[in-house]
Amino acid sequence: MDRREIAALLAYIGRLDPRTTRTDEGEAREQLAQWHHLLGDVPMATPHGWDALAVARHHYRTSPYAILPADVGRPWESYRRERLARHSDPTPTANPDDQAAYTAELVGNRRAVAAGTAQPAQALAITSARDGMDPALKARLKAIGSPIPPAARAALAPFRPARAAREAAVEQGLPDALSVRCEWCLAQPGEPCRRRRISPNDGVRAITPRATPHPGRLDLAAAQQAQSTEQAQQPALA
Repeated sequence: MDRREIAALLAYIGRLDPRTTRTDEGEAREQLAQWHHLLGDVPMATPHGWDALAVARHHYRTSPYAILPADVGRPWESYRRERLARHSDPTPTANPDDQAAYTAELVGNRRAVAAGTAQPAQALAITSARDGMDPALKARLKAIGSPIPPAARAALAPFRPARAAREAAVEQGLPDALSVRCEWCLAQPGEPCRRRRISPNDGVRAITPRATPHPGRLDLAAAQQAQSTEQAQQPALA
């Protein structure tokens, strides 16, 4: 606040509490200088929730004591801390290789949030619900059928053969072998089967993932799929 805003604040406080009014010109000038020195970096109001007049009014609604500069400065510091605590730095538009510009944009955004001239940027929460998904993203996902486009999936297939084999089996209507636990290598559901290399003294030398599941795991998945299909048909038959 500049000196004129401090004078307006003191005049408002004087209407709420005549005890703070200084009738002597020298005392009034000294009071104005003191408040300006302590609250010069505190704004009168911001577009996002801060109002020094409202702070003064709240003070006299909850306290019988005369207001002091700290009674305005303390809520302002709390206001700044609360806003910065809710702020997640968005990625600057400046070139990351230009460290000075990149840092300056980060600092400028934080100062604007702390000063109340900009709203805190909050990181979006990760959610599994698709109701709140962007309509354009939902339409694209419906068109391609998967978060991974087919071209990218095909390009990744050589680097994850177990996943590619699983997806190919599901597309052909075959049972998903990775949906059950392998009784041979003890791989848990969702994990590929493993190949053990045995040393001459019968110790396990290494364990590597298999591109294809063990035959027994395929049989177990097929039996489970048949059982699920039979259970699903029973209510319809009834």
